[in-house]
Amino acid sequence: MAWRGCVLKWAKTEFIRSHNTTSRNSRVSPFNQQRCGFRREAKRPDTKKGNVSQETKPSPTEASAPRPPPPPKVPRPTLFKPLMFTVGFTGCSFGAAAILQYETLKSRVQTAKDEEESEKILQGSQDMTHWHDWWNQLSGFQRQLIILISMADDFWSSLTEGQRTVTGIIAVNAVVLCLWRIPSMQRSMMKYFTSSPASKTRCLPMILSSFSHYSFIHMAANMYVLWTFSSGIVSLLGKEQFLAVYLSAGVISSMFSYMCKTATGRLSPSLGASGAVMAVLAAVCAKVPEAKLGIIFIPMVTFTAGHALKALVAIDAAGLLLGWRLFDHAAHLGGALFGVWYVAYGHKLIWRKREPLVKMWHDMRSPGARGSGPGGQPGVGGGSGSSGGGGGPRPE
Repeated sequence: MAWRGCVLKWAKTEFIRSHNTTSRNSRVSPFNQQRCGFRREAKRPDTKKGNVSQETKPSPTEASAPRPPPPPKVPRPTLFKPLMFTVGFTGCSFGAAAILQYETLKSRVQTAKDEEESEKILQGSQDMTHWHDWWNQLSGFQRQLIILISMADDFWSSLTEGQRTVTGIIAVNAVVLCLWRIPSMQRSMMKYFTSSPASKTRCLPMILSSFSHYSFIHMAANMYVLWTFSSGIVSLLGKEQFLAVYLSAGVISSMFSYMCKTATGRLSPSLGASGAVMAVLAAVCAKVPEAKLGIIFIPMVTFTAGHALKALVAIDAAGLLLGWRLFDHAAHLGGALFGVWYVAYGHKLIWRKREPLVKMWHDMRSPGARGSGPGGQPGVGGGSGSSGGGGGPRPE
């Protein structure tokens, strides 16, 4: 019995073990089959690609919705018209300056003749008693007005020819500055008195922006430099030639700014007379490099004009290369280079070859007196300030 009980107990134990093994195998084998067969089917690459494509595939509503158009590409502006305007305006400026010089000389000759004749007529015909009686007949207001006019005339006569010339330029800049303060003029001022290669109006603003300042400090700084160097530049070139150089420098500096802005893609607008003023400053400094200059608020610091010109050109060149945006360094640099080029070569190439134009104008004005200029001399000579040497001014 004991053995039978042991056998039964052993058989029962084995049966339980086999039953547990069978049940365990029945639970594990499907998992193994799924792992070996069905599980791999679920991980097939084709199925994954299909799932990804189905997930990324837009819905019909999204596909039918219109997509926003891409931002339009800004085309690079062409500079052919501004270049032609620069060449044409520069030529017209020097041509008009040559004709203006002819008319000025002719007017001076005629005025001298009239004054000489009037002095002969009035000599001995009237004495101081006549003017004394005339003065006593005036009222107090008329006397004060005559005294005020006389003082203004004395002040105007005390100015140099260069200072009298730039007074008109300063007045025009002051008027344009006042126009910027009128709200209804803002659109027109932005269109015609700021220069940008991206603007629809590109030619006329090249010259009008040279008389435009939005800030009083900006205008005051430019006009002070122009006033300081006005006597020197007019004594070197003459009034008429100076006006041609100033106007041409304004357009050429704007053209140089257009070229640099188009190359860099920075098409912001510019305004100011800095380019033309830099041409005047560079012309005087290049012609009289040993002149002594100073700073208005630091009068004890002095330096030569040549060193000042080199420093200004270096600063503007660095600003142009490094992309400084405080000033239009391209316009400054273009004006300075034009001023240096003109006193070195441009005067001989342009101004000294104006004789055919002046003779043609003289023949048109006086058909019966061909071959003679004002005053009975052939043509118009070299003009005032045609030669510039070491005897130029030395602004402090």
